[in-house]
Amino acid sequence: MTTSPAPGPLRVLLDHARPHRAVLAGSLLLVLAAGASGLVQPLVARDVLEALGTGGSVLEPVLLLAGLVVLGAALTGVQSWWQQRTAEHVVRQVRRDLVFRLVRLRVPELDRRPPGDLTARVTSDSTLLQNAATEGLVLVANGLLTTLGAVVLMGVVHLGLLAVTAGVIVAVALVLLVVLPRIRLAVARAQAAVGAVGAALDRALGAARTVKANGAEARETALAGAAVDEAHAAGLVGARYAAVVKVLTGVAIQGAFLGVLGVGGALVAAGEMTAPELIAFLLYVFYLASPIGSLAAGMGMLQQGLGAVGRIDEVRRMPVEEDVDLVVPAPRGPAPAVEFDGVEFAYPGRGPALRGVSWTAEPGTRTALVGLSGAGKTTMFALLQRFYEPTAGTIRVGGVDISTTSRAELRRLIAYVEQDSPVMAGTLRENLLYAAPDAAAEDIVEALRVTRLLGFVDRLDAGLDTEVGARGVTLSGGERQRLAIARALLRKPRVLLLDEATAQLDARNENALREAVEQVARGCTVILIAHRLSTVTDADRIVVLEHGAVRARGTHDELVERDELYRELAATQLLVPAAPGA
Repeated sequence: MTTSPAPGPLRVLLDHARPHRAVLAGSLLLVLAAGASGLVQPLVARDVLEALGTGGSVLEPVLLLAGLVVLGAALTGVQSWWQQRTAEHVVRQVRRDLVFRLVRLRVPELDRRPPGDLTARVTSDSTLLQNAATEGLVLVANGLLTTLGAVVLMGVVHLGLLAVTAGVIVAVALVLLVVLPRIRLAVARAQAAVGAVGAALDRALGAARTVKANGAEARETALAGAAVDEAHAAGLVGARYAAVVKVLTGVAIQGAFLGVLGVGGALVAAGEMTAPELIAFLLYVFYLASPIGSLAAGMGMLQQGLGAVGRIDEVRRMPVEEDVDLVVPAPRGPAPAVEFDGVEFAYPGRGPALRGVSWTAEPGTRTALVGLSGAGKTTMFALLQRFYEPTAGTIRVGGVDISTTSRAELRRLIAYVEQDSPVMAGTLRENLLYAAPDAAAEDIVEALRVTRLLGFVDRLDAGLDTEVGARGVTLSGGERQRLAIARALLRKPRVLLLDEATAQLDARNENALREAVEQVARGCTVILIAHRLSTVTDADRIVVLEHGAVRARGTHDELVERDELYRELAATQLLVPAAPGA
């Protein structure tokens, strides 16, 4: 199967502008109308000068000139508002599209990319695209058309002097062809560095207490500072080229003025041209500075936008989970069986994490996964929720291959309590209802009671409306863990996954949670990961894993009797006597 090549950056930029083409065309018409007003002004000024020379009335041409000035200013103001409004529409849509895709990126893609860099694409990169897709396109079109109009009228005034002025356009075109692609490369480099700054800050701020506790402020500052310096260096390169464009454009205009003044003066002295005609032509030369400047500025914006488009379009081509927005009703029916059948999996660039794993969690039972760190326990939870896809084998829930089920439907069956129990910034209520926004009040109270959070909430002045801080920083580890479990229970799942869910609980709360899990297991299938074997000794079945493979299965007593690794783990936790000579 061959994949079609990615569209070029200019094509992508035009795609973003296309939905607003009618408004952009109207904006361009306003610019051209304002430009036409400016183009006529030198001709009217010539009539004023000729009237003064012949003693005729200047009232009518002066009033016309004033009217043209006011009209041009009014049209420019309306066009500016219209264009800025369109620019905001463009950037809003770009950012909404980016946010939509970033939130739905597949987990392997998120594993490879720092969040700060992805965030920069929504913020700074989209702003550059906004300017290019609206103002840049309008400036380029206006510069080209207005320059063409000025050239035509200059030819009407005097063809000979037009030949002198043509050098200006050729010189500017050559400069743009050489310099502008370099601006694009510099902008792409600068935006990548801005993304690196965001990634470095996300790393430091996401683990702020770890940074401070280890006195690593200077190291993290240096890491982010290096990215800042890279962005600064790339920005200077872009600024240098932009300055070159402005300088050479200005020099070309001034050179044209001096050439026209010299040649035109000689023509006036020879009687082959009138002074009002020379003045009108000189006004057109000065007028050219505006459209040529617009052309240069617009091309510069386009190159900046093209530099950012590549990074934005990269997000558009990243694989997303397309089936997570389906409306799925609450699951009904009995608890399903969960089956792993010959499952294999390897993370990119690493050895196999799972090697032909096969085991079954029977409906409505509690199955524990135990083993040394790195045995593949959490990986199986990730595969069960289709965060990743197995490289071989089949996973079934309720007898159905999960690869044939939408992620929305599959994940609606499952509640997952992660090992580090992440809490979102916001209130306790928002976190509690995160998985079940429509939960009944009595269900909330029951979930708080089961997880022993009811007394904790009652002691808070704002109750469930208490802010928990970024990443739940105001809560203790045990409170975060119990909150995560309460959130999972409110989901009323058919499969409950607990990854070290009691690791940060004291003995009293751990026993309470074990009782809660026993109650939940009557209505769903519970799968637990545990290093503390005391939490799973009464599980219906225990699966022992080692190096990504199933080593043994059975109850606690059976495994103590016949599996050396499990017996060793139990002995080190004082659950059974140590083997003689150990």
